[in-house]
Amino acid sequence: GENMKELIFFELKNCPYCIRANQYLNELMEDPKYQAIKIRKIDEAKERALANQYDYYLVPTFYYQDEKLFEGIMRKEDVQKVLDTVVAK
Repeated sequence: GENMKELIFFELKNCPYCIRANQYLNELMEDPKYQAIKIRKIDEAKERALANQYDYYLVPTFYYQDEKLFEGIMRKEDVQKVLDTVVAK
């Protein structure tokens, strides 16, 4: 609905850390408490102009609105913290 919160996830297709972050996301997103979160996945190789508008160097990176929530190699608890932060906002 109109209360959707859009999390932006920058990734590269063959980046192993991105693949792992996606696996964590898929597992965590099964929890109903995260159902208000929509994840917009951006392949920085395909959407370079858009990616360049954000200040980060490593993928995977999560942004919510204009705030960088996490950049770089993530453990499952890091991804969970990102989701919890978005839910709380």
